[in-house]
Amino acid sequence: MLRLHDTATGKVRELALREPGKVSMYVCGPTVYDNPHIGHGRQTLVYDVLRKYLEWTGIEVRHVSNITDVDDNIIQRAEREGRAEADVAAEFEAVWWDAMDRLGVSRPTHAPHATEYVADMVAMVEELAARGLAYEAADGIYLEVDKVDGYGLLALQPLDSLRSGARVEAVLDKRSPLDFVLWKKAKPGEPAWDSPWGPGRPGWHTECVVMSLDLLGEGFDIHSGGMDLRFPHHENERAQAVALGKEFARHWMHHAFVEVAGEKMSKSLGNFTTLLDLLDRVDRRAYRLLVLQSHYRSPMEVTEDTAGRAATSLARLDEFARRTASLGGEADETLLAQFRDAMEDDLDTPRATALLFTAVRDANTVLDGGDGARAASLAAAVRSMCRALGLELASGTDEVDPDTQALVDRRDTARQSKDWAAADAARDRLVAQGWLVEDTPAGTRVRRA
Repeated sequence: MLRLHDTATGKVRELALREPGKVSMYVCGPTVYDNPHIGHGRQTLVYDVLRKYLEWTGIEVRHVSNITDVDDNIIQRAEREGRAEADVAAEFEAVWWDAMDRLGVSRPTHAPHATEYVADMVAMVEELAARGLAYEAADGIYLEVDKVDGYGLLALQPLDSLRSGARVEAVLDKRSPLDFVLWKKAKPGEPAWDSPWGPGRPGWHTECVVMSLDLLGEGFDIHSGGMDLRFPHHENERAQAVALGKEFARHWMHHAFVEVAGEKMSKSLGNFTTLLDLLDRVDRRAYRLLVLQSHYRSPMEVTEDTAGRAATSLARLDEFARRTASLGGEADETLLAQFRDAMEDDLDTPRATALLFTAVRDANTVLDGGDGARAASLAAAVRSMCRALGLELASGTDEVDPDTQALVDRRDTARQSKDWAAADAARDRLVAQGWLVEDTPAGTRVRRA
């Protein structure tokens, strides 16, 4: 059975499912006010690998990931650009889904929008207030965390140390520096909804509680996201559910950051590369492989060098796939059992990918020695492991997928209109994805390198 590190206990423990054969998983989604960076790419790949592996084992996965479409960042960008907040959110949500599709991850089963659940959030805040757990301050409604049993569980620190380290805010009537806003009273010009406390909008920590419980129900299996969300965001979500007497997530899973020269990659530090820029230069499968070669709880560095090594390793896999495309046979069950052991040991993808490359080496060796049957068994296992990891390999043909054909068409259109910059950009993307690009009288022709 799959064992994962649980932030709440600080231990790797068995994922005890609420319902046998089914996993309910909530992954914190984007706030859509800017282009996604490569850290977002790591996040979606980590949980896509988890989902694909679970489905490979025969488990049904219900995957929910939210869209935060009302937020201070969205409001500030709209104000700077003289636009409506909804237009900003719609633009960058479209960019998000384009990036996810290009990255090759499965879309969530449900992708709820915060603005669709505002009435439910108001009702939840009303209930917390009625229970004497929330109070009204000058700028909004706050949860009084000292009244919540076990507050601070995911922070992994005593409440006293959290209080002493809390950021001082200019809210004079907050009862504790750890109390957090459930409902923000509207400021002039901001988007607002009606509530018993006047017009306003939900606090960020409130939306995921309502949406996850609505779509997944109480006691859902996994709540996940980056380590930076552990506290206060996820702890504040958990606190609201506890205050309501509801069972929340049974298992908390958090992944580490992408780093550049040892620093976390983030927009505030200005050291991020957009995910779309990365995908213009690097085969999406190479980035997936790079993510797989790092354990999800360890920092991961993305540089030209690390991406280049991943691309070289991917080329080895593609060459092996072409060499063994005609081989049939049953997959080596001993190898697949070792693979399952690695994946079920806290999603140990570095060990799993090492097994993959060892199998490729061994299969090439026995194939060179004339043992086609043994090579076929190993090759079948390699193909199965790659499916479990979501790692597409070259099929041994030059069949063009729809995304590649769209790039080819874009390049031909750009050449016909003499837009050489756009034509070159399309060519660069095709080359980065492993295609040889040729100009013919009939237009662009691509074939696998």
